[in-house]
Amino acid sequence: MTATAGPAADRVTATPRGALRRPAELARDLDVSGLVDAEGGLLDRAVFTDGSLYRQELRRVFAPSWLFLAHTDQFHKPGDFFTTYMGEDPVIVTMDRGRTVRAYLNSCRHRGARVCRADSGATRNFTCTYHGWSYDLAGELVSVPNRDGYPGSFRTGDWGLVEVPQVASYRGLIFGTWNPEPVPLTEYLGDMAWYLDAMLDHDPDGTVVVGGVHKWTLDGNWKLAAEQFATDWYHVNMSHASALMLLTPEGRRPRDEIVHRTGRQYVGDNGHGAGFPVHPKNRFDERAVHDWTDYAALRARLGDARVEGPLTNGHATVFPNFSYLPVNGSIRVWHPKGPDRMEVWAWTLVDRSMPPEVREAQRLYNLRTFGPSGIFEQDDGENWSEVQAISHGFITNQVPLNYQMGLGSERHDGTYPGRTSELYSDAAGRGFYAHWRELMNTPAWHEQEPTR
Repeated sequence: MTATAGPAADRVTATPRGALRRPAELARDLDVSGLVDAEGGLLDRAVFTDGSLYRQELRRVFAPSWLFLAHTDQFHKPGDFFTTYMGEDPVIVTMDRGRTVRAYLNSCRHRGARVCRADSGATRNFTCTYHGWSYDLAGELVSVPNRDGYPGSFRTGDWGLVEVPQVASYRGLIFGTWNPEPVPLTEYLGDMAWYLDAMLDHDPDGTVVVGGVHKWTLDGNWKLAAEQFATDWYHVNMSHASALMLLTPEGRRPRDEIVHRTGRQYVGDNGHGAGFPVHPKNRFDERAVHDWTDYAALRARLGDARVEGPLTNGHATVFPNFSYLPVNGSIRVWHPKGPDRMEVWAWTLVDRSMPPEVREAQRLYNLRTFGPSGIFEQDDGENWSEVQAISHGFITNQVPLNYQMGLGSERHDGTYPGRTSELYSDAAGRGFYAHWRELMNTPAWHEQEPTR
């Protein structure tokens, strides 16, 4: 299976607009330099609440970035599809007849309704239920009811689905971007790929999805979730105290080496971040997964640094809104739904070589901990909703937030790729918002004057 990675879809922003001219006022730019002090560790709460900033995010953060779409295990034969979002743009991800994975804007070119309303499945064509325009797996318009009613200048070849111009995969994870000429996905990931491999490259068979996709809605800005997964081990002992007690044998206290962990935090150049405890006896939490795992083989394949670090317990975000937790195989996307709401979409990944009973044990463990009603997930959602709920207050909104933990501690430690800080640090959070600030103040490809 391949993914598109060339100028396959000039239909992105080069679609014919005829005499249409959008007023510049509809895309008013805001300078966000004064909202993020990454060097001093301060953040203005307007980044979570302002509607104009949110609309600028959609065109300058989400439109140019590589965004997670799906897992390759969701596509086995031509016509398999999965519907998702890139920012707030609905898209269809599907396998065409040449077994290439492609993605299209899920909007009919006639009156704009979605041409696919199912979450996933298999089909030969995508047909709009409004007026019946139908598109094939290559995005071409193949059927127009009452075709004779259109002028002679009407050509079906001009009105195919808008295609996501760049789709690429990394170890089973499929990403797409609206930018027709982005940096390659591997370059965008940079050193983050090394940390991803600790979850995705346990053996040559790769990973598969079990249990489908779980979806739920939270009150809170998407960045609250994305930054926490990039940078925040600090909240674990306080926010998840009850969960840690529940997982501790009756009559005992959580072991001190669990409560007071030491480790590292990766600070990526493109806003990525990962934090993880480091210990020679790091292990998977679920007993069946732990008993099945050949740690010696993993050390031979991945090296001691990954097995003792990001292989198991930890948290990570690929900027802007894809996050994962290696210990339970959880991957998720924080879909923005306005400045105050997000939709969480979560998958459980397991090694393809896992036997069925081990896969099921990992799936259940993920649901119990970080599923929609998981004992850890509920704590996180409550925190994000609480922060968002009070951030609209006039005085509250003007009080800056402190991101100074570990300020100045970033360095190349010689063991882990890229710059790292301490486990308890805001370094990756500062890096996340520094990259957000850069994108927000940089015209994206669709705003730049064409070269002549």
